[in-house]
Amino acid sequence: MRLHRLDLTAFGPFAGTQHVDFDELSAAGLFLLHGPTGAGKTSVLDAVCYALYGQVPGARPANRLRSDHAAAGTATEVVLELTLAGRRLEVTRRPEQVRAKKRGTGTTVDKAVTLLREHVGGEWRGVSKSHQEIGEEVRQLVGMSCEQFCQVVLLPQGEFATFLRAGAVERAALLGRLFDTRRFRAVERWLRDRRQEADQRLAAADGELRQIAARMRQAAGHDDAAPGAGTDPGSGFDTALLADAALARSDARERYDIARSAVRLAEDAHLDAAEKAAAARELAALQGRYREARARADEAAAQQDARRAVRARLDRARRALTVDPALGLHGKAAARCEEARAAERETRKAAAAVGELLARDGEVRDGEVAGRPPAARGGGSEVLPAQRAGAAAGDRRDTEPPPAAGSAPGTGGGGERDGAGAARSAADGRPGPGVERASEGAVRVGERAAGGPDAAIARRVGQLREELGGLAAAAATEARLEDIGRRREALAREERADEGAVREAQAWLERWAGERGRFQDRVEAAAESAARAEGLAGKVESARARRDAAAERDRLASEVTRAEQAAREARDLAADAREAWQDAREARIAGIAAELAASLVDGEPCRVCGAEDHPAPARPEAGRQVSSADEDAANAAYERRRSAHTAAGETTARLRAALDAAGAAAGTAPYPALVAAHAEAAAEHAAAVRGAGGLADARRDLARAEEEHQRRTAQREQALSRTAARTSRREELDEQHRQVAEELARARAGHATVRARHADLSARIARLERAADAARDRADCERQLADAAAALAAAARTAGFGSPAEAAAALLPPAELARAERDVAAWEREEAAIEAALAAPEPAAAAALPPAAPERARADADQAHRRLRDASAAESAAATRCRELDRLTGVATARARELAPARAEFERLKRLADLASGNSAENRYRMELETYVLAARLEQVAAAAGVRLQRMSAGRYTLAHSDARAGNRAKSGLGLVVVDAWTGTERDTSTLSGGETFFASLALALGLADVVTDEAGGMRLDTLFIDEGFGSLDEQTLDEVLDVLDGLRERDRAVGIVSHVADLRQRIPAQLRVVKDRDGSSVRLRAAAG
Repeated sequence: MRLHRLDLTAFGPFAGTQHVDFDELSAAGLFLLHGPTGAGKTSVLDAVCYALYGQVPGARPANRLRSDHAAAGTATEVVLELTLAGRRLEVTRRPEQVRAKKRGTGTTVDKAVTLLREHVGGEWRGVSKSHQEIGEEVRQLVGMSCEQFCQVVLLPQGEFATFLRAGAVERAALLGRLFDTRRFRAVERWLRDRRQEADQRLAAADGELRQIAARMRQAAGHDDAAPGAGTDPGSGFDTALLADAALARSDARERYDIARSAVRLAEDAHLDAAEKAAAARELAALQGRYREARARADEAAAQQDARRAVRARLDRARRALTVDPALGLHGKAAARCEEARAAERETRKAAAAVGELLARDGEVRDGEVAGRPPAARGGGSEVLPAQRAGAAAGDRRDTEPPPAAGSAPGTGGGGERDGAGAARSAADGRPGPGVERASEGAVRVGERAAGGPDAAIARRVGQLREELGGLAAAAATEARLEDIGRRREALAREERADEGAVREAQAWLERWAGERGRFQDRVEAAAESAARAEGLAGKVESARARRDAAAERDRLASEVTRAEQAAREARDLAADAREAWQDAREARIAGIAAELAASLVDGEPCRVCGAEDHPAPARPEAGRQVSSADEDAANAAYERRRSAHTAAGETTARLRAALDAAGAAAGTAPYPALVAAHAEAAAEHAAAVRGAGGLADARRDLARAEEEHQRRTAQREQALSRTAARTSRREELDEQHRQVAEELARARAGHATVRARHADLSARIARLERAADAARDRADCERQLADAAAALAAAARTAGFGSPAEAAAALLPPAELARAERDVAAWEREEAAIEAALAAPEPAAAAALPPAAPERARADADQAHRRLRDASAAESAAATRCRELDRLTGVATARARELAPARAEFERLKRLADLASGNSAENRYRMELETYVLAARLEQVAAAAGVRLQRMSAGRYTLAHSDARAGNRAKSGLGLVVVDAWTGTERDTSTLSGGETFFASLALALGLADVVTDEAGGMRLDTLFIDEGFGSLDEQTLDEVLDVLDGLRERDRAVGIVSHVADLRQRIPAQLRVVKDRDGSSVRLRAAAG
């Protein structure tokens, strides 16, 4: 991490905008941040922390970041430009702040704003505007939380000793974050999870074993607990289970043999009892049949009289059936005669009403139209009771309904319809069909009647017809009156329509101003949507590009992870190959004397010393001789591994560069969020396009509304002119209506309409016609009734009855007749069956024996059957128990054999998990796997810090790593001690003085930064800030500390010292001075050259 530029506005004590160029300050490697107390030195560091994490160190709230010296219109803002993980970034943060409203009075609250940009391809590109996304991106790139950043990078206000004096837990948290030991923690979790899974599997298997044991005890019929219940299962549990299974099987086999013997004895007893019960049942059945036949014979003898009476009644009913057709015909004739008489009475009543009207004219006397005198109407033969019964029977068989009352045959009750038709014809100015039929009826009546009432009816019909002929002209007049009324109503409707049109047009015109405004608003809104759609098109394209880049970023992230893993594996293989090559080289060097001695020849000079005598040439050690070819092969293998490592690193770098490019384009937002953002932008653009699409419609609707306004205005003027022209026509029609109404009143003669008078005359004619027809029909029916009575009397005598009434009385209803026939047939069958049963020899012989006792025999057989069933059930249960015990024993044996590897696997996993978690007795330091790795890293940190501390303390102190346990149950591995070279003792870091604690903590922090930088995968810390603490150092120690800090430039690292010690201003040329003033603080930069 390297800082480049910091801009802060209205932040802390700074009222205006201040610029800090860290690139210029860091050029010398060491720079000083100084100023008077309270000027704002620490606020500069707070601004850096706030830009990265959105919060400041300590307990200061975020809403107190705004400067009290700032002007009301100046917004608080911090802009930090820095490089993180090779990416040039710019972070802008504005906290939530209160400002004056732009319109009106009062204040409003501006929400917090966070922006992240990245410099890619020579230009700045926006990455994100989300607080959460930017915070997570920064935390991932820095690799530390805000608190850890303050401890390692800022080290503010005398907290140098925080890490030095921290406990093992705090040190583990910080070191684990810096050195990325999550994989070792994951290994611990993996071993713990595998142990728990193995424990659960073993517990489930032991549970199954216990269930098998319980089922074996249950199958054996034992209620005591299973072996090993309540204890941890083990080999002893398996042995006890199998031994108990063998005892249970032996006991079950013995009980099965006993049960089989009991079944054989019960089968013999059950067979004997069943034979006795069958013989008793057969004897009881024969005796029962004989007793039943005797009882039925006695019952039939007691019913002989009643049965003879039924047979006689059945014979008379069969003879009466021959008379039944004549009875039906006579009944029908009597019913028709009654209907004709009723019809005649009704028509006479109607004619009497007409006759009363005629009597006032002196043409017909009362009673003449009514027909014959009462004596004549009551004539006809007397109907006997037997005839009435036959008529009733005939009515039941006849399904044809009688003619309607009041309607003569052939008329169909059409008098009313004829009257209505006549009325309609009168309205048309012509005689109706009812009048024509009345005239025809009058002719028929005149033809039938030579005198008497019929002649009077014919004369009256002629008079009525003449009156009907005179109504044709009146009907035309009435139609003319109706036409005048319709024209008057049409004028009234036109007048009302014009009045409504005027009101409607006036109301519409009153609303016109508002309607026109709404149409204009639609046009303006559509135009605004069109402009907005054009602006949103670019936003949609940008969101699409970020979405595609995020998909590419996520894909490359997995490829980078795989490439990094491959690179690490290649690095490890290269390291192993290099170590093997070095081992081979060292072995060859160690044996080079033997290799040279092998080429010595007696009498020839040595190529090394030149001597010709070789008294004691070197001999190769057994198993350690390495030749030059072996060394070359190891070197070649190392070169291949190194080339593979280099290629893997290049692949990783290429993929990471592509990932950085995709990440720069997509930002840190997740792919689903960018998909949703693109969809949202597309939806907004589509909505704007739809709104813009209505622009033409809105303009067209406005034009139509203008046309409608002109049409409504013309409509109102035309309606007003028509109203003035309509007055004279209405007065003319009123006079015509008065004259025609007077003429028509004379023609109606008291009726409501001419049609009503026409209908009245037609109805009178129809009544007179029906009266004459009804008298003729009644006479015909009386003759038919007399003929039917004579035929009925002859049929009764032929069937042997004295009269028709006697024959009618002998008839039975069909259901009763069928029941009597069925009873007689059943009696005959029953008598034959009784006779056959009493004649059978076996029931008679059985009746002579003593009564049978089948119930007792059946009870004995049932008891024997129950004994057999119980014995069989016991045998089946014993057999089932044997089979189940055999099966469960096999299952238990196989399961116990299967559990042996699982128990061994569990023990291995438990030992490894306890060892990795520090809970094993074998781990005497009680050190977890992650702590073990962190202890190695802390040992490196202590070594790096010890070099600087030794220099700062003039060779007296050195930091050392300690793995001593802090207590009986405490874990070790992350301890630090100070080695005092003057006394030769190791001291706890808490025993150092204030000044010693300062430079010891500083050395530790610098050593930590060195190790983090050198560690592959760690975060490079290129900029460090040291806040206060230098005042506790003497002059010599201060020189030594500054020399150490100045030496950091060799690693391209910049260190900023925050202090008000005056001596430092002379020693450090690059300075950032903070000036305090009544109007707010400001900064002054002095480069190293100045």
